[in-house]
Order: sequence, then C-alpha cells, then structure tokens
Amino acid sequence: MIPCPNCGAPAEGRFCAACGRPITGVPGPSPHASGPDLDENIACMLCYLLLAITGILFLVLDPYRRSRTVRFHAYQSIFFTVAITMVWIVLGTVSTLIAQIPWVGAPIAGLLMLGLSMGMFGCWLYLMYKAYRRERFLLPIIGPFAEKQA
Repeated sequence: MIPCPNCGAPAEGRFCAACGRPITGVPGPSPHASGPDLDENIACMLCYLLLAITGILFLVLDPYRRSRTVRFHAYQSIFFTVAITMVWIVLGTVSTLIAQIPWVGAPIAGLLMLGLSMGMFGCWLYLMYKAYRRERFLLPIIGPFAEKQA
C-alpha cells in the first residue's frame, strides 16, 4: 500500500478508496495489458470476413464467445457458409448441364454462375455492413437457427 498523493490516505490499486481520485505513477499492469479487445460491432463484422473460419474463431476466442451478439453473427456466418456451399454445388451442377446445350448453353451457364457469385458477394458485404452498424439482420431460414444457437 502506498499513500494517496492527493489526500494521503493509504491506497491500493489505481484509485484511492478515500477520495476516489486516480493514483498516478503507480507501477502495475496497463489497462490494455491483456490485449486489445475489439469493439463488439467490429468483432461481429469480422465474424463474416473469412466466413466459417472467422465464425469458428470468434466462437472460441475468450472475450467474444461470452457475447450473445457476437455468437449470433458467428453462427450465422457458419450457417451462411454451409448454405452458399450447398447452393454453389447444386447450381454448379445445373450450369454444367446447361452448358452442354449447343450455341446458348455456355453463355446461359456463365450468366447463371456470374449471377450466383455476385449475389453471394453482395449478401456477404450486406451482412458485414449490418453487423458493423450493430443491426441484427436475420437471413431467411439460417437466421432463426443462428439465433437459437447463440
């Protein structure tokens, strides 16, 4: 225990119990010694960055796994990854079959895959934007499952 430089009372920690003022010049851990924690909205946005990879990562990391909001976005990111993978496989197979049609098959298949890619990319950006703005956007079918898991 050291004396408070303001009132002289014995003080322990960063603040004086008698006067409530901060104790300056006290050696000890800085407030950021445990590592820089991200704001919740940044963590939610980052859940979508690498899809399921960052979703799983934020479900495991200690300060973020306790937040219901971060867990929701992490689960939604994981379920979104599973859903777009399934859609990609099905439409990829369909577009391969369509591409076999002479003359028009290949351009139609290309447009189908381009539309799918652009739609998924737009949805991914929108999810990141909504998470950053602290808005809970539930994807159809996937969102309620993510909400139950969180």
